[in-house]
Amino acid sequence: MPSDFLQLAGKTVLVTGVANRKSVAWRIAKLLVEADCRVVYSVRSPERREQVAKLVGADEDILVCDVEHEDQVAQLAADVAARCDQLDGLVHSIAFADYEDGAKPFHETSKRAMLRTFDISCYSLIALSNALKSSFAKDASVVTISISTTRMASENYGFMAPIKAALDSSLAFLAKSFSVHSEVRFNAVAAGLLKTSASAGIPNYVDSYLFAEQATLRHRAVATDEAAATAVFLLSPRSSGINAQRLVVDAGMETNYFDAEIVRRNAEGS
Repeated sequence: MPSDFLQLAGKTVLVTGVANRKSVAWRIAKLLVEADCRVVYSVRSPERREQVAKLVGADEDILVCDVEHEDQVAQLAADVAARCDQLDGLVHSIAFADYEDGAKPFHETSKRAMLRTFDISCYSLIALSNALKSSFAKDASVVTISISTTRMASENYGFMAPIKAALDSSLAFLAKSFSVHSEVRFNAVAAGLLKTSASAGIPNYVDSYLFAEQATLRHRAVATDEAAATAVFLLSPRSSGINAQRLVVDAGMETNYFDAEIVRRNAEGS
């Protein structure tokens, strides 16, 4: 019998944001199941529930919650409480950028687009954590999916980066406020550019992805499974000393922008 190094066997984790096989959330859920952990799923619509049921099986716990609606967040908390004695973890893998206005310079971002994106991509972590607080085990772990850097002004990513920065900042405040009554931890996997269906919706993402791949120290892109494995570690008791942190998973990209080959190619092309 293999040893349970991560100590996740028998625990229960709520995973949000599964869309398809390319989703970070789906890869996290698979690893949790392999670790003999019970996974409860939360998806944003009945239609998505049908899609996810084809992946995980119709008999699995797949709850519906559109985080834009407070009543649905409250109902999710009630549904979780009815199904689970306690939650040992929460995976917040929810992100949405409102690009209905089309691609625009950052200073032309509309208030409507910014606030809606903030509501879904950042505030939802706070709302879910608050709604689920009575279900959390005393030492539960909450993990969100962020990005490797919010300081780089990637034009095609636009207003999403400042919102991810707010998400990262929220970790410290959630950890502090929960510390009054529990040892619930809040951390983020700050992933480099991944090949997911969600990222495919970002304008000109492929070019950025190919550059990022060359900029890593190994000249190979970060795999979704690598980000997922980091999330599972953060969910496990083995990471109990880590709180209010963001773990960067970018294969060393942030250290390698002056790679000699990249510099040479750009110099020759200028």
